[in-house]
Amino acid sequence: MKQRIVKSLALLLVVLLASCASQQSLQEYYVDNQENPNFISLDIPASILKMEEVELTSVQEEAVASLRKFNLLAFKKTSENEAEYKLEKAKVKEILKGEDFVELMKINSQYGRGVIKYLGEDDAIDEVIIYGDSKEQGFALVRVLGKDMNPAHIIQLMQAIQKSEYKGEGLGEIGKFLKG
Repeated sequence: MKQRIVKSLALLLVVLLASCASQQSLQEYYVDNQENPNFISLDIPASILKMEEVELTSVQEEAVASLRKFNLLAFKKTSENEAEYKLEKAKVKEILKGEDFVELMKINSQYGRGVIKYLGEDDAIDEVIIYGDSKEQGFALVRVLGKDMNPAHIIQLMQAIQKSEYKGEGLGEIGKFLKG
């Protein structure tokens, strides 16, 4: 009887430890899928936007200065990988449900649905995550990495990128994917 209790407690402890460590981080997800042929992966320096060529407001300049780089990961859906698409999409959504992620806004457009979330403090964001999916195309995750960004900077950054008329040069295959 005593042995049974000890075994049960040991099993319970193993299950508890495994469940605590089972939540994959977004960074781990990126690393795990970089070599997967269903994914397109790209690390892009913020300088690719060529914002120095654009006339920006001081707030937009501050927003651009807070950027370091972008990590892009996209799952290109095909008729052959539909089951894996559903599985990977569910994994990403589960990761983004984590309590560390703060939702900034939801996106619902003709191209698909998505969400913008961030990690960090309200006045010192270190990472913005943009997730979007389309039943036809697949899904994309963009990690915007910076230093001390704030939510107002995200809006200013989007406006600055629109001013730059950046068309995706230098993105290669993922640029074609994002255009649909």
